[in-house]
Amino acid sequence: MTIPAGAELESGPDAVQAARAEWRMRQILGAAAKLMVRDGFHRVSMQSIADEAEMSVGLIYRYFAGKQEILLGVIVDVLDSFADRIPRAMDDVGDDPIRRIAAGFRAYCEIIDENRAAALLTYRDGKTLEQSGREQIMTLEFKTSKPLRDAVETAVDQGLLTEVNVDLFTYDLMIFAQMWSLKYWHFKSRYTLDEYVTGQTALVLRSSLDPRRRRKYQDLLA
Repeated sequence: MTIPAGAELESGPDAVQAARAEWRMRQILGAAAKLMVRDGFHRVSMQSIADEAEMSVGLIYRYFAGKQEILLGVIVDVLDSFADRIPRAMDDVGDDPIRRIAAGFRAYCEIIDENRAAALLTYRDGKTLEQSGREQIMTLEFKTSKPLRDAVETAVDQGLLTEVNVDLFTYDLMIFAQMWSLKYWHFKSRYTLDEYVTGQTALVLRSSLDPRRRRKYQDLLA
């Protein structure tokens, strides 16, 4: 969920209004995610979301039609972050597909860490969405997985990864990233985020990287 293109370059009332709307929507989504994780989707009322967000119920209804739409907004907001940040993180390391995979996985984990409540809601309460909402999430999830999928496919084509099913490998990476939030109660006292990412990256690559290529990527295998 972002400010419309060019809004940050505008000046005057329109820019102020756009920034205020963006801030309010994020307040609503953050409050809703916190309450829904703690109390469950069905126990959270629009009034409780309004109280947590420190605004009126009427103001919330200016942005969202109801709880279903808010839940969808929470999930879509994270998927939008994936779509924006993962490709940029991968591009920052250049064209090497193995390093692109590692960078994409790290970005995925970092976004999950920043949005642990939303990630939990996706698994626990995503099924409560209407069919159209579930279909939207599935479409966005597939779209956000494409940069990783493309890098895995390139690595296989170049002989860097051996005996790898591209689809399974891609979704394994996504699940490993999401597991940081799903099992955070276990991991938080044992690993920092960086240790988790480094360990999972090494685990995945040790099992799939062509042995002849290991020296080149030793820094990712340690």
